[in-house]
Amino acid sequence: MSESRALSARAPLWQFPRHGDSQRHMQRIAPIAALIPAALALIGSAPPPPVPGGPIGVLQQGHYLCEMPGDATGPIGHPVADIDFRIVNASGYNAGGKHGNYLLTGDILTMTTGTLKGLKFHRVSERFLRRIEDNGEDGPLRCVLTGRTLRP
Repeated sequence: MSESRALSARAPLWQFPRHGDSQRHMQRIAPIAALIPAALALIGSAPPPPVPGGPIGVLQQGHYLCEMPGDATGPIGHPVADIDFRIVNASGYNAGGKHGNYLLTGDILTMTTGTLKGLKFHRVSERFLRRIEDNGEDGPLRCVLTGRTLRP
């Protein structure tokens, strides 16, 4: 059986077709091989650095209905349908008939694209969010994961 490459073609780096070529190939490989122990030490020595804001996470899929709190003389809450949204996958949401993306780092949810772009929420629990106001504090607006569909 004959070779499928031209006889003048160089062999791949890991093959040593002629006796005299092995020394030259080893000289080319040696600097790379010297880095391997250092790379292995780095891999096993420490965890990767933390992500600013905390570990990246995802929200539970479903409808989040948003409202302002009520008072003792009236309804428990006042719906804010413009901010209702539905988490559809690990980084996407739908609101106002449009798709957008979100980023959850630690307990801070940031709407990065779409209708709600720029809004930030504090995840108080798996099913409860509070809007973060411009001053960085939790505001009165709350969003709750529910089994119901979005309001019409």
